[in-house]
Amino acid sequence: MSVTVDKRPPGRPQAARPAKGARAGRPHAAWALPGVLFFAFFAIVPMALALYLSFTEWDGLSDPKPVGLANWQKLLDDPRLTQSLWLTVLLTVCSWAFQTVVALLLGVWAAGPQRNRAVLSAIFFVPLVLSSAAIALLFYALLDPNFGVIRTGILGSSSGAFLAIVFVGGWQFIPLHTLIYQGGARQIPAVLYQAATVDGAGRYRQFFSITLPQLRHTMTTSSVMMIAGSLTYFETVLLLTRGGPGTDTAILPYLMYEAGFESYDFGYASAIASFLVIAATGLSLLLVRLTGFGGMRSTREGM
Repeated sequence: MSVTVDKRPPGRPQAARPAKGARAGRPHAAWALPGVLFFAFFAIVPMALALYLSFTEWDGLSDPKPVGLANWQKLLDDPRLTQSLWLTVLLTVCSWAFQTVVALLLGVWAAGPQRNRAVLSAIFFVPLVLSSAAIALLFYALLDPNFGVIRTGILGSSSGAFLAIVFVGGWQFIPLHTLIYQGGARQIPAVLYQAATVDGAGRYRQFFSITLPQLRHTMTTSSVMMIAGSLTYFETVLLLTRGGPGTDTAILPYLMYEAGFESYDFGYASAIASFLVIAATGLSLLLVRLTGFGGMRSTREGM
């Protein structure tokens, strides 16, 4: 007769075995259902409807009439497309550069042990809770050449109006990206900075050799959000410059507004909207691929 000897340490209960076929540690797919339905109803369905309308002629009142690729051909033949596309790309690049530099520095600073850091971080976050329309009207009241507080003619020049849009957008959305960088900076292990201090590395060397490499995935996330937001920027342009002076700030979303709500050509406006969605998605996927973010390798691997 054989006797089985229990070699487990005393006082440690035997772990319960999961039921056959059960997946331990993984939530059921039903938990994702509310989020999937919300995204499908408020994102997928509107995008699919806009894509369908881009192949029709519709004035917003009568029934849509299929016209094939006429709206897309009109988009390619539109003489304003080249200028608007260039302005959109330039706005995206300038907004990314301005917001990334400021948000990164503020986020790293806010993650430290500075005095009154929590109070100042809360103050920095205030612009984000305001609507884009309210912020645009606020800055228009400040910069109006006739009745504004700052009567310098900034909105009357091409470069001034463009830089005003970049600044106003940054003033509103830098707090969001600051919060993202703050959270990323707090996840950096303190042992890295302690080891660098022992090796004699100064504050600037630590920033470029430790902080920036550790925040590369955070920077990718922030950049994707900035690019998608800049390509769909609209309220500030409408209320602050109305595409002017002339057409010097008429970006693609503003052309979409003109086609849909001034010319009542919703088919052409839907073609512009679909083009923006395709461009934003393509650039975001390209950025994720080039930065290696899709690999999801942890910056703390091996620690």
